[in-house]
Amino acid sequence: MTEQIWDKFLTDRDKSVFATGGFGARAGFGKKPALLVIDVSYNFCGDKREPILDSIKKFHNSCGEDAWDALPHIRKLIDTCHDKGIPVIYTTGTSRNDGWDAGGWAWKNARTEEDVTAPHASGFNRDGNDIMDEIAPSPQDIVIRKHKPSAFAGTALMAFI
Repeated sequence: MTEQIWDKFLTDRDKSVFATGGFGARAGFGKKPALLVIDVSYNFCGDKREPILDSIKKFHNSCGEDAWDALPHIRKLIDTCHDKGIPVIYTTGTSRNDGWDAGGWAWKNARTEEDVTAPHASGFNRDGNDIMDEIAPSPQDIVIRKHKPSAFAGTALMAFI
């Protein structure tokens, strides 16, 4: 079994318990795999490739250049799934213009009022929840729009998977 990042925190007894209990076996892909593309939107990537500390000035949830570097790899994975007939399901946020439906998510961040929704004073003329063009959904894909951080809360995701 490949060493995991958390292994250094486990005692020998912990490791013995996991091994004896049968944990750590590869689960495989199952009989009906699906690809979930979670929140790869402009709000989480920014509108251009730039260092994260620059990107979060405009998109406070942005992952900066790391997100942009990941896009070609995500695209390749999506294309492979399409070629193999594996369903691709995207999630992204949605919210009312007044932000009322954001709930606790809004209260936990002092910059929530800056969230990018179209039109916005930032000059970005799209909804920040739009999925990145580089990995845009195809007609056969499913897009789940969610009001909360979890794609499982109040959405139809479970019905698809």
